[in-house]
Amino acid sequence: MISPVLEAIGVTKTFDVTGGVLGRPRTLHAVTNVSLRVMRGETLGLVGESGCGKSTLGRCLLRLHTLTDGTIRFAGTDISRLSMRALRPLRPRMQMVFQDPYGSLNPRRRVGDLIAEPLRVHRLPSGARRAEAETSARVHDLLRLVGLKEDHLARYPHEFSGGQRQRIGIARALALNPDLIVADEPVSALDVSVQAQVVNLLMDLQETLGLTYVFIAHDLAVVRQIATRTAVMYLGAIIEIGPTEQVFCTPAHPYTAALLAAVPHPHGGAAGARPMLRGEVASPLSPPSGCAFHPRCPSAEARCRVERPMLAPDSGPRQVACHFPLQETG
Repeated sequence: MISPVLEAIGVTKTFDVTGGVLGRPRTLHAVTNVSLRVMRGETLGLVGESGCGKSTLGRCLLRLHTLTDGTIRFAGTDISRLSMRALRPLRPRMQMVFQDPYGSLNPRRRVGDLIAEPLRVHRLPSGARRAEAETSARVHDLLRLVGLKEDHLARYPHEFSGGQRQRIGIARALALNPDLIVADEPVSALDVSVQAQVVNLLMDLQETLGLTYVFIAHDLAVVRQIATRTAVMYLGAIIEIGPTEQVFCTPAHPYTAALLAAVPHPHGGAAGARPMLRGEVASPLSPPSGCAFHPRCPSAEARCRVERPMLAPDSGPRQVACHFPLQETG
């Protein structure tokens, strides 16, 4: 049996916040009881409305956030409670591409130094000259790999377009030959034509290098293009997960169906005749009881208001957290 590169079991992340007139401490429920597996060589797409917890979950998977509860296993190793020192040997194998390609790059450093930095931090040199020569060669290889030119090495981040800066960020993430890359909205800040170029680059790199991705996005068209499987998040929880084409063609959760219905159609209108979402997402400071989606769900019944539906772990590749999935109700 093939073991997953990454496995999350019951991952929960909360934040203590202070607000309101009286300034009382409150708990923000960012991620709630999320379980998933990411298999080697696949791309798991993570979609949902803004504020649903996608980015927080991505950071939890790489232990950039300390978990409130739950377990994360990377390559068979439980990293949930490892200290930063114990986690350091695993860091090269799991990397992140951030949403803002400019904010993630130090504006005071040249591109050559930015790409070389992971190599200098994580590799112990056998000799200064030899190590620097190897680093320089690797930097040049990475630059060619992401479609940039050699004369770009001496420039600063502000001298590049958004798409070029994202290519620099991808080169940094690839520097240490990672097994897993979490890409957090890597194309949302780019023009449409540039988005396609970056997505195609990521797909080519995956095929060439055997990479595994967790791809976070709110653009469903992009996710459908790149993802092997898709997980849909709502208010901190995964409410549907399965093979991408199944999720897009026959959504089982009413929220997934409503998301797809909201996608503009090339000939005008929405992509389908399913009901559009009503109301607003509940606050993660005070999530609803029962099913978190029930205040907005056209199919909600009394059971949905009191009983929280869970993903069935043994129901095959397609799982849905809904008491009345669309495949059953028609």
